Amino acid sequence: MDTPITGRSIIISNGRCGSTLLSDLIHEEPGTLSAQEFFMSVAPWARSAEVISGAEYWAVLASPKAELATLFRIGLPPKEVRYPATGRWADRLTELPRILAITLSKLTADPDALFDQLAERVPQFPDQPVTQHHRDFLDLLAVLTGKTRWVERSGGSSHVAPYLLKGFPDCKIVYLTRSWEDTARSMSRHSSFQLLQLRVEFLGKCGLDPFRIEDDQAVPEALLPYLPDRLTPDALRERGQDLRRYLGLCAFMSSQADQALRDVPPAHLLRMSYEDLVADPVAELTGLGRFLDFPDPSGWAERMAPRVVAPAPRKLPAAV
Repeated sequence: MDTPITGRSIIISNGRCGSTLLSDLIHEEPGTLSAQEFFMSVAPWARSAEVISGAEYWAVLASPKAELATLFRIGLPPKEVRYPATGRWADRLTELPRILAITLSKLTADPDALFDQLAERVPQFPDQPVTQHHRDFLDLLAVLTGKTRWVERSGGSSHVAPYLLKGFPDCKIVYLTRSWEDTARSMSRHSSFQLLQLRVEFLGKCGLDPFRIEDDQAVPEALLPYLPDRLTPDALRERGQDLRRYLGLCAFMSSQADQALRDVPPAHLLRMSYEDLVADPVAELTGLGRFLDFPDPSGWAERMAPRVVAPAPRKLPAAV
């Protein structure tokens, strides 16, 4: 690498807990690459210990993600997608390379140019385990964007916490939480989490993932409307009507992260809560900046704190 990487960190969370806000604030630290939605964009194959070539690795990063393509098809892409309307794939978003949808588009106004730079370098990576490809990719992305450290954050990464903690034992870990009720309410209104909850539910009920159906597998009648080529906007929105689904998802994901932290305790762990962040943003951000080895953590925290705004209180039902 042309520039030594001085820090590697991962934020683990259930999602819908202020993690995107945190990533956006980290992006404002000049020496830090804020890599958003990278690990979840490459799941589930990212959990494999398989050794693959650089060309094979790049082929995955440059391919569309089936779940996101489905959300584009039904007109419900998550608001986190930042790919520009003038981009190369703007008129065929169902084919948009997964690495462009959020990760690269959050870093530059011209993500296609950054994509082209990576397309020249990543296929040259040696044959190596997927974990090492991830590390090398994030290191390269930091170098190409002029940064010396990186912080990866994916909404819902609690789901892959066991893989992350085993695969990146030297990374600093930030574990961000929020009350399950507030998280579940936010998830219920978000298309990506509506889709995730659907997949987790059917895996639990019948051992099938709508996005991983093999040709020889019989699909239960109840699952047919949720297959990727049959899913409709109304069917997905209906999934958001029952808050219990998302409370269950929060419990499931939190249990995965908590167990992983017990099984593979990281050498460097910072626990944060959304509630504490909102209550005292300067103190919480200063602590985060110190943990991530920012050169001026208090100055960064003071500048970023005004962007941390408490959510509007929920409206109570009108009195009868």
